[in-house]
Amino acid sequence: MAVVPPRPRRRRPRRGSLERPVNGRLYRGTWLLVSLPLLLAAFTVARPVALPPPSLPPAFNGRAALELAQELSTDYPDRSPGTQGAAQAADWYKAQLSPYGLTTEVERFRATIPGVGTREFQNLITIVPGQSQEEIVVAAHRDNLGAGAGADDNASGTAALIELARSYAQAPLSSPSAPAPVRPAHTLVFLSTDGGAFGGIGADEFAAASPYRHGAFALLDLDSIAGRGPPRLQIAANTARSPAVSLVQTASARIAEQAGVPPVRPPAWQQLITLAFPYSLYEQGPVLARGIPAVTLTTAGDVPPATLGDTPHRLNGTRLTVIGRSTQQLLGSLDQGLDLAQGTTSYVYLGQRIVRGWAIELVLVAMLLPFLVATVDLFAHCRRRRIPLAPALRSLRSRIGFWLFVGAVFAFLVLVGAFPRGVSLPVALETSAARHWPILPLAVLGALAFVAWLVVRVRLAPRRRARPEEELAGHTAALLGLAVVALLAVATNPFTLIFLLPSLHAWLWIPQARSSRLAVRLCVLAIGLIGPALLLGWFGLHYGLGLDAPWYLTELLVVGFVSPATALVALGWLSAAWQLNALATGRYAPYPSASERPPRGPIRETIRRVVLSSRRRRGARLRVVAG
Repeated sequence: MAVVPPRPRRRRPRRGSLERPVNGRLYRGTWLLVSLPLLLAAFTVARPVALPPPSLPPAFNGRAALELAQELSTDYPDRSPGTQGAAQAADWYKAQLSPYGLTTEVERFRATIPGVGTREFQNLITIVPGQSQEEIVVAAHRDNLGAGAGADDNASGTAALIELARSYAQAPLSSPSAPAPVRPAHTLVFLSTDGGAFGGIGADEFAAASPYRHGAFALLDLDSIAGRGPPRLQIAANTARSPAVSLVQTASARIAEQAGVPPVRPPAWQQLITLAFPYSLYEQGPVLARGIPAVTLTTAGDVPPATLGDTPHRLNGTRLTVIGRSTQQLLGSLDQGLDLAQGTTSYVYLGQRIVRGWAIELVLVAMLLPFLVATVDLFAHCRRRRIPLAPALRSLRSRIGFWLFVGAVFAFLVLVGAFPRGVSLPVALETSAARHWPILPLAVLGALAFVAWLVVRVRLAPRRRARPEEELAGHTAALLGLAVVALLAVATNPFTLIFLLPSLHAWLWIPQARSSRLAVRLCVLAIGLIGPALLLGWFGLHYGLGLDAPWYLTELLVVGFVSPATALVALGWLSAAWQLNALATGRYAPYPSASERPPRGPIRETIRRVVLSSRRRRGARLRVVAG
């Protein structure tokens, strides 16, 4: 019987060679530095304490609030901003408070809703003077989308707002024997906002321009409080901030006392996502972004109730009463409390404890260090071996130029009004601006991007197989570009590293997998896409956008909710990802030398002549002036 000789063992490439250029020991050793920020973060874990409950029991009339919610949603089902129903609902609101001696001020303003147009809005403000000029604001938006009755969203919150204001007012003329109300320690502001269903337009206007915003140290928002779900707290902001932790803890304690169970808060991973990409459909979002501590009490999830099913007969009176009484007790705690921390900060709840945001940021930055150290070492490795990096950097420059051109064309289309524009707030999910892709402007953008790609492809298309040294230079240039992108992300919002770290640490090893099979290289490339996939999946699944999630994120950029700095970081990441994709799939070529470049086409030759002619004329003028 023939003996099959053993297969020869494949010898592992030597460390520091072209096949193993990444210093794995240095990379792993740098991870030890992450233990220090983790230890520091562990010491910042704290259990916040709630303010004590007020001395008086709640007197919130849940039955009366339910009747008000049913009346408002039945008589004025269409309360979308600027309509006759909205004006009538505002008059109805004022009529409910006038018998109690409460005067309602009207703050009018105009704003543009993406996909809807410019409308006139009315914020209604009722003041109950207190012993102090510091203000506690209780808010609820009065409007709806106009496609349904808006009973839970948000006739329920408006009705509770009216009942809470009545409890601090003089009794109506029909009840002269009722006891006089107790004067609060702080001034109370009852705010009925307009445009809350469209990203919190009224709340943002109040926090930005109302004369009453200066004394406000807390805002309690009531939104969709008569649903069938459990009581919830919404604490996400439109920036990477969170409300004062004592406000959140006190709200949780008051709800637990009335409901028998603590309210539902977003889990820790969801809080991290909303810090990395700040976004909220509720009105505490823009208020927190303006620096006023705010929290929303609701029975809905992160998305308000469905429009068509939000009818008066589906209102849950028990939930309405529980949230109303909880808000009244919370208002009493804040009014009597002396140690409520003012301002906003950032943190993440882990059960009943919190981890400070700055400690999480420090851990994320520390997790960036192994990538940075390994990338710098790879750069030094190329320098020691005298591998030229200039062609690879020029290739990366061409890719960056392509994406900057696409970004400039997109900005021009936005400037000329090709895409729906409006206030810099979250776009309502039910509007046409959120789900309807504008085909013509996107086709123009795609066509111009294709032309730009044809121009760039002339320099980037491979004409020969790249040498190992050239591929290593291409990897190094792309990783250096990713390092710059990561540092820019740290400068804008360190929490965005949550989306970047998978690509940084996965793509660092693409040079090491250069000799592996194509499937292995593509797997490493796909691991780096986890961060962007997480963001798209979050909006597509959690907010029900599905395949419209990419356009919705684009529309947030159009209206200015996503900053241009974030867009530039994304374009830089795409440029580096493009080069690494070419390397992983074997389609990379260094920037060609003068002898390898094809002859210029008519367009490029014309541009070259115009530029050279302009330079000669400028030089001639300078010589004349010097002479």
